[in-house]
Amino acid sequence: MRKEMIFALAALFFMTLSITGVYAGEEDNKWITISTSKQDVTGDKKEDTIIIKGLPYEEGETHSFLKEIQLQINASNGKVYTIALDGGYSPKIKFLDLNHDGIKDMFVSSDTGGSGGITNHYLYTLKDFNLTDLTVPDALVINGQFQNGYKASITIQETGESVTFDLRNRGKEYEKSGLYINGKLSEPTELMVDPFAVLKPKLVTDDKMYGLIGYQAISGAYHADRIAIVKSIWLYENGKWVLKDTKILESKS
Repeated sequence: MRKEMIFALAALFFMTLSITGVYAGEEDNKWITISTSKQDVTGDKKEDTIIIKGLPYEEGETHSFLKEIQLQINASNGKVYTIALDGGYSPKIKFLDLNHDGIKDMFVSSDTGGSGGITNHYLYTLKDFNLTDLTVPDALVINGQFQNGYKASITIQETGESVTFDLRNRGKEYEKSGLYINGKLSEPTELMVDPFAVLKPKLVTDDKMYGLIGYQAISGAYHADRIAIVKSIWLYENGKWVLKDTKILESKS
């Protein structure tokens, strides 16, 4: 009796492995290729194949949300390098030398689909076949709050720059929502500060070196109540991102 039970348990174990393998194989087949590029990303003067793959929630849906995204590099040395990225919509890749070592880096972005229009960004180098995550700069730390008299102020922590906005043209709407009562705040209320909605490569120096320009949205009572856009300029220097300039742009919406 004991032997029969052992054999039954063993059979159940191997059956479970078989079923798991089938499901894994089925999921592998659902991966779709979003883009394929040919670039030298190692510096050996030979082209590598860079593929972005996605795993959609629904099979055959090429424009739906991708629950998993992969960056795959089939390098000229015969090795395959795979990087798992967060899920999102419409992943795109650009090849630029953002760390200024003479080799093109891989800058990947994908939309999150959130109401704030937030985008995920990634930056990798494969110089000399060493895969390195260069990361991207963190979004600015911005403190913002409403003030009495239909006003709002924001301060950029990194620079100390501060701006106050006159929002009297939105007073009726704020009163209706209960945010203000006769021009006074009903309670202390912070502004909504988004991370980078846009982070894009651009030539940022006179000697034509690439950096990144980021845009962060500042909103009031709700996301569509846009108050300002904060622009920041970044340059990769000595192994890290350095903030070069900021600008606060008032929104008229």
